[in-house]
Amino acid sequence: MFQGYYRGRKVLVTGHTGFKGSWLALWLHRLGAQVTGYSIDIPTVPSLFEIARVEEVVDHHIGDILDVAHLNRVVAESEAEIVFHLAAQPLVRLSYDRPVETLATNVVGTANVLEAVRATGRATTVIVVTSDKCYANTGSIWGYREIDPMGGHDPYSMSKGAAELVVDSWRSSFFSGPASRVRLASGRAGNVIGGGDWAADRLMTDCIAALVADRPVEIRNPLATRPWQHVLEPLSGYLWLGARLATTDDTTTFANGWNFGPAVASVQPVESVVARAIAAWGSGTWELANAQDAPHEAFALALNCDKAHHLLKWRPAWDFDQSIEQTVSWYRDWADGDVDLTKLTLDTIAAYEGAGTAQGIAWATA
Repeated sequence: MFQGYYRGRKVLVTGHTGFKGSWLALWLHRLGAQVTGYSIDIPTVPSLFEIARVEEVVDHHIGDILDVAHLNRVVAESEAEIVFHLAAQPLVRLSYDRPVETLATNVVGTANVLEAVRATGRATTVIVVTSDKCYANTGSIWGYREIDPMGGHDPYSMSKGAAELVVDSWRSSFFSGPASRVRLASGRAGNVIGGGDWAADRLMTDCIAALVADRPVEIRNPLATRPWQHVLEPLSGYLWLGARLATTDDTTTFANGWNFGPAVASVQPVESVVARAIAAWGSGTWELANAQDAPHEAFALALNCDKAHHLLKWRPAWDFDQSIEQTVSWYRDWADGDVDLTKLTLDTIAAYEGAGTAQGIAWATA
């Protein structure tokens, strides 16, 4: 996997206690990496970090990326050869309640991580994870490309667009040219689903909670379309981008922004996601929720991933139905109880690796 790059490699993951961060930390450990994690807290109860015992496989640090002294110390002591920066305020609705906190964490926090890396003087590869919502959403039916302008209607989306501008500025100002010891890229992903997500205001989280409680799933915007993908899809993109960026002489090609989204067939309306989840669960219904006080949401959003397809030879390994089936199956096993959730999560990763190998995707076969 990933040309064996991560075996024995020292890796720092910020936000390792979150949903994506926990999956990434477990996958990196499976790949043989020595993982250090830095995160402000354990964000939900329950959490994948706790129930899958992620702390057992990482050097676990609780800290705020706005605490410059602590962050610098952990970054330096980790001796990280590659950094995956996932720490963020990840929720649109919360950004309306805490706009300045969202801006500080997602924008200033990103700059703090880059400065901490720069201060070490070490040769380091950095992958900053932002969001598909970093783009100025014009309501277009076309997928947004990496060259499209940054923007954002709500504080969360704006903060992600601004974080991308920070990345571009630091790359141009401090990490360019043959003398630079830091290689910097960013990854932008679509709406991710997968077992172990209990964050508020997430469609699959709300869906599973309703199905477990045997009550109707309430949805606000049934016709809103999003690029749905299993969490392992963008993680495979980040890992492959990191490996390629760290080992290539062609930094011009790889040290920039990248979209990692699903195939066009997986850009589906909310009602299709819920209907497929109900079918996979085996029972359930859905109904319209009272959306009177709901925050603004873009009606359509999709990513163009031609760049990753052509230059990284990356593509999704699971389609829309497989992504939902894998997600619902994970939650079904969790709800039934008496399951080793570490093993369940690692088995899901193994199944995904097998799909990548069977399809000849570059990160699994190169």
